[in-house]
Amino acid sequence: MNDMTFSQALNAIKEGKKLSRRNWNGPDQYVEAQFPDDHSKMTLPYIFIRTVSGDLVPWLASQTDLLQDDWFVVD
Repeated sequence: MNDMTFSQALNAIKEGKKLSRRNWNGPDQYVEAQFPDDHSKMTLPYIFIRTVSGDLVPWLASQTDLLQDDWFVVD
């Protein structure tokens, strides 16, 4: 797995890939984009996170997330 910057990670998220950081709190945590369709309640794309407890919630990057180079694609 190659690490990438947040800019590179964001491009991968836009391509529909799941991304994580090496230094996050726990395993199985990742972010992913949701692209609404005609059946969605949301009307614009957004990024959500899968937390360590398995919950899916909207996500907003912290300054630390934005400046780290430890992002990788989750298989």
